[in-house]
Amino acid sequence: MPTSSASTTDASAKPTAASGGVQSLERAFDLLERMADAGGEVGLSELSAASGLPLPTIHRLMRTLVACGYVRQQPNRRYSLGPRLIRLGESASRLLGTWARPYLARLVEETGETANMALLDGDEIVYVAQVPSKHSMRMFTEVGRRVLPHSTGVGKALLAYTPAEEVRALLARTGMPAATEKTITTPEGFLEALEQVRKAGYAVDDNEQEIGVRCLAVSVPNSPTAAAISISGPAGRVTEAVAESFVPILQGVAAELSVALANQNPA
Repeated sequence: MPTSSASTTDASAKPTAASGGVQSLERAFDLLERMADAGGEVGLSELSAASGLPLPTIHRLMRTLVACGYVRQQPNRRYSLGPRLIRLGESASRLLGTWARPYLARLVEETGETANMALLDGDEIVYVAQVPSKHSMRMFTEVGRRVLPHSTGVGKALLAYTPAEEVRALLARTGMPAATEKTITTPEGFLEALEQVRKAGYAVDDNEQEIGVRCLAVSVPNSPTAAAISISGPAGRVTEAVAESFVPILQGVAAELSVALANQNPA
């Protein structure tokens, strides 16, 4: 893999006293995170303003990331996330789903309904793990399926604390097509739904993605990437009455999963 000349001549390559890590690596990953937060494409001046790093340092780091395939330089001189990140992301998503499965299995045992885990990937929701209910009538969502956030419980859970202007921008990019007659199709309606999620501590998909199906969802706190878990089942079983007993179970499992994911990276 290509090596930056900064690795031997730049002070940023020295280990940091606070973490024992290599500062140039920390900075490079920070730049990738900032690019993702900005929608995947930025200019050097934007990165400098956001990170506080001088332009020469950012240019050296970006040159290395470009050489490695993790960043691409566009014809307009801006930089975008590169294709090599896709393989890393796909592998990480599979592992995340594997780590989550025992916790989803507990949800199934305690609620009797199908349990799912989903991530926010760009502007879409992607399901990365599922454990099906043992009921003969149960919900099934294919792992890897992508849906728009506005019509799902996990989408609401994931976006509940996102600033309103960012939510509006996302909805403008994706549109708000109606999956059913109950799908929320206006930004104002969706923002009101997010307010309810913040008040209640959980999200509901009430026949909004599929008629006859209800879903209860919560976000995974402090997840390394935005993640949510949910239970879904026939609307006749997943009622408002059972939510009182199911939601604390969801919240408890989400908290335990959060700890487990954090411990996947020992100090």
